[in-house]
Amino acid sequence: MLGFAYRDIGQESRHYETQETERDLVFLGLAAMMDPPRPEVADALDRCHDAGIRVIMITGDYGVTAESIARRIRLVRGGDVRVITGVEIDGMDARQLEEALANPDILFARVSPEHKMRVALALKEMGEVVAMTGDGVNDAPALKAADIGVAMGITGTDVAREAADMILTDDNFASIVSAVEEGRAVYDNIRRFLTYILTHNIAEGIPYLLFVVLRIPLPILVMQILAIDLGSDMLPALALGTEAPEPDVMDRPPRKSSDRLLDRKVVARVYGWLGLIEAAAAMSAYLLVYYLDGWRFSQGVTAMADSGHVYVMATSACFAAIVITQMGNGLSCRSTTESIFKIGVFTNRLYLWGVAVALGVVLALFYIPPLQTLFGTAPVSGYVWAFMFAWPFVILFAEEGRKAVVRRLKRREQPRDAAVAA
Repeated sequence: MLGFAYRDIGQESRHYETQETERDLVFLGLAAMMDPPRPEVADALDRCHDAGIRVIMITGDYGVTAESIARRIRLVRGGDVRVITGVEIDGMDARQLEEALANPDILFARVSPEHKMRVALALKEMGEVVAMTGDGVNDAPALKAADIGVAMGITGTDVAREAADMILTDDNFASIVSAVEEGRAVYDNIRRFLTYILTHNIAEGIPYLLFVVLRIPLPILVMQILAIDLGSDMLPALALGTEAPEPDVMDRPPRKSSDRLLDRKVVARVYGWLGLIEAAAAMSAYLLVYYLDGWRFSQGVTAMADSGHVYVMATSACFAAIVITQMGNGLSCRSTTESIFKIGVFTNRLYLWGVAVALGVVLALFYIPPLQTLFGTAPVSGYVWAFMFAWPFVILFAEEGRKAVVRRLKRREQPRDAAVAA
């Protein structure tokens, strides 16, 4: 709010002095100026609230102005808002500042960059992961003190940009929220990639384990494993890394910094569920070839030949069963909890191209003579093909059943959590 006034000084302008001239003024009126928040900020803050991200305003503006803006953008929602000034921060020790930060509706006004650094350090002491924004030269220490320093790309100084870990090219707070969403999606995609890759590793490892323990002929050859790892599975695995964020990605609470990519849930899902199903597909296809040739379980493993055309077809079936079952596994890996039919089977076109490439690799190895010799493969009967193509549906619908159980358990927990919060 600015006030305007004037005085005709006439010839006195030649001997202008502020103390003498700024008197006997004629009041003209007031002019109000406002730097309004961007329209998208309120929605971005709502998304932060849903995602469990706490946003704290630290400004050099007057406290009443800070509170007015905070309410307008829905940053504070309660009736009682505590506004702490820089002078008050100077009178607080570390414990008192941490106690103040425990208040959910708190604003910092009339603060200096040094105060911003103290707030960042106090939040880190409380175990929080802190992202701090700034644009001035004096903001550099606060940007360095935070876990993630975010500088303004348009209005920010060179010093602030050098001290920051991330630069907002549009100076828009909503871009930070979008970056959080993208980061969560990348984290999920890495997990999808690992789940997909580790699943076929289990299916490749169990045949070797049975070879050692039961003394059966080796079910899959080394060159065939290389064909899976470096050929058929490359493009589908990369396609899972491009999966779009899940609808609830910003409705989850932040994960702990101590959480691992391969946590207990991922390991249990791979080693105790998906990997076992895929290994069962591989070994059953391997044994089916012998069975169709006349071998029976009552004859024992000694009656199974480890050479000849039947053995080549059996190892080929084991190899192909892994590749084909991975097609259903990849669809199930596209989401940890949501049904693939809700996400859409055809929404990730790169994965569909990867499935086509994987199937092309199998057909090439089965029907091109030079590749048959190199990889030890041979065509199998139509019965074996039909049997193998049933397994993608087995692993897909088994995983759909698991997801349905998980979703039901989550729905049961939600009312209980709401009651505890109330």
